[in-house]
Amino acid sequence: MNQKQIEHVQQSFELVKPITEAASNLFYDRLFELDPSLRPYFKEDMSEQKMKLMSTLAFVVTGLNEPETIMPAVQALGIRHVGYGTQPEHYQTVGAALIWALAQGLGDRFTSEVEEAWTAAYTMLAEAMIDAAALDSEGSG
Repeated sequence: MNQKQIEHVQQSFELVKPITEAASNLFYDRLFELDPSLRPYFKEDMSEQKMKLMSTLAFVVTGLNEPETIMPAVQALGIRHVGYGTQPEHYQTVGAALIWALAQGLGDRFTSEVEEAWTAAYTMLAEAMIDAAALDSEGSG
């Protein structure tokens, strides 16, 4: 990611903060629409999960300027997600749901540059999570 992309992600996330509940609702509704088989992995009451999603996003977005500070946590998250049943192919669906939810929540402020920046950020993080999970399973298997 370049500095301009980091700025786009951070500035647009500031616009998401006031609509946290709506944004997380959009995300999970879209995720389960794209892949209904993922719904059983989550509790019926999603309020805690939605808060975790938004706090994780806030942590990551804030740390994009210094990725080395967030990567250990991102990698640990990838390893934990294996235990939840997450498969590498799920990351594409999650990314699609995230980008869609951001587009809905931000409206005309979700420009092509903002979309490109979020896609770059998500791709970087998802790859780190997938790679960490793969390395962990090699080491423990």
